[in-house]
Amino acid sequence: MSIKQTISEDMKTFMRAKDTARLGAVRLLQASIKQKEIDDRVELTDDQVLSVIQKMLKQRKDSIEAYQKADRQDLIDQEQLEIDVLSKYMPE
Repeated sequence: MSIKQTISEDMKTFMRAKDTARLGAVRLLQASIKQKEIDDRVELTDDQVLSVIQKMLKQRKDSIEAYQKADRQDLIDQEQLEIDVLSKYMPE
C-alpha cells in the first residue's frame, strides 16, 4: 500500500471516529500533496510524498519554536499533535 493510500484510509478512519484534530492534520497533508501534484503536473511517488511530509514537519517544528517564545501553549499542543500524526507516515 502506498503512502497516499494509507493517508486516505487514515482520513476515513478519523472521520468515522470524529477525531477532528487528527483529521485536520491529515487533510492538511493531503492538500499539500495534491497541491504539489498540480504544481508539478505529475503523480507523486512515495519518495516525493515523504519529502512533502518532511517539509511539513520542519514547518511545524519552526512554529513550535516561535510559539514557545510567545508562550502560547495551546498552539504548541496543536502543532505537536500534527507532528505526531505526520511522523506516523515517515519510515523508521
